[in-house]
Amino acid sequence: MTALLGLGALALTSCGSGDDSADAGSAESAETGSAGAESSDAAETEGGESGESASGSLTIWADANRAEVLNEVAADFETDTGIAVEIVQQDFEEIRDQFVSQVPTGEGPDIAVGAHDWLGVLVNNGVVAPLELGDTAEDFEEIAVDAWTYEGQTYGLPYSIENIALLRNTELAPEAPANFEEMIQMGEDAGTEYPFLVGLDPNESDPYHLYPFQTSFGAPVFGTAEDGSYDSSQLAMADAGGEEFAGWLAEQGEAGVLNLNIDGDLAQESFNDGNSPFFLTGPWNVDGAQEAGIDVAVDPIPAAGDQDAQPFAGVQGFFLSAQSENVVAASNFLINYVGTAAVQTALYETGGRAPALTESFEQALSEDEIVAGFGEVGAEAVPMPAIPEMGAVWDDWGSSQAAIIKGDGDPVDLWQTMSSDIASAID
Repeated sequence: MTALLGLGALALTSCGSGDDSADAGSAESAETGSAGAESSDAAETEGGESGESASGSLTIWADANRAEVLNEVAADFETDTGIAVEIVQQDFEEIRDQFVSQVPTGEGPDIAVGAHDWLGVLVNNGVVAPLELGDTAEDFEEIAVDAWTYEGQTYGLPYSIENIALLRNTELAPEAPANFEEMIQMGEDAGTEYPFLVGLDPNESDPYHLYPFQTSFGAPVFGTAEDGSYDSSQLAMADAGGEEFAGWLAEQGEAGVLNLNIDGDLAQESFNDGNSPFFLTGPWNVDGAQEAGIDVAVDPIPAAGDQDAQPFAGVQGFFLSAQSENVVAASNFLINYVGTAAVQTALYETGGRAPALTESFEQALSEDEIVAGFGEVGAEAVPMPAIPEMGAVWDDWGSSQAAIIKGDGDPVDLWQTMSSDIASAID
């Protein structure tokens, strides 16, 4: 089990966790400034007593994009409460491990930004504290709060939701496909080089991007407990649905629809060049397509099986240090300042990902059809498992998918071997 607490859980978060390459523009200071008035009112009602009783200072770790917004919020917070806030810029990809190593020494921050799927490692290392959202939880999208809930406790204030969807070149495909088979037929009818594109690795495939197709066969990675949390004792993808998915993978590999020689960069380039009407990807590749002159629509992911195709959702948020000496002020800052519509909207505008707060989420969806497309798919997505056992899944999962797509053996036998190896690693 110790090995499961390593970096495996981060294997696929690079698809967009901290690299907000779809930069929707920095937040205007007028917008974040208005957060101060809204936040101040909230502090006087919900968190007024907390703000008055708090003292000292706060340190927050954030990446460059989030720091830009938080600096404005911190100034408002200090004016309202007298509590100084220091924003320390960190490389997003290094925050989790630095947090785990520094918090026990007393050198870490009071608050840090991060991804929800870090939770298993953070909780098991005893470095993160629960955040009592109370009635405020109802103001956020359900999937956002669910993602930041671990073993029945909420550990973060969510601010963005990210997931993949199907990009469509509307000139080549005027209508959205109803299912995977129809999508491939539409792609072939378009007469382009590729009927459909998804970036894959020649040795590791890409379980993250292919997961919606897997779920459409009724093969989630893990089953769930009565409270809806992931249960690592139930390796659900080892069941019949997973074997059916494995057979489908082999068929798509043999047909050339899934091509391990087309990585993410080549898939993006080919779509931007008009060589396919469809591209399974995330919001980070939208700007490039639009700059290339593609009229892009964002559609639900077409199911290959007889169930809905549900991608993973990654939810970013802010979490508290278990060693913070100013939990009252830190909680007040998150709930009554970062949790306001003005700040959530500002974070969305600088990061380009759908906001977690329902008010900001609905506003963003009404104003931007691209965000609306991803947001509607994300609302039906499933949170990336945050349990540390997920770290034992990625490597075997990816290499086995690649072997099946290549035709390196019987797909069911390869899938069963993978499932057995993963179950043994978890045990």
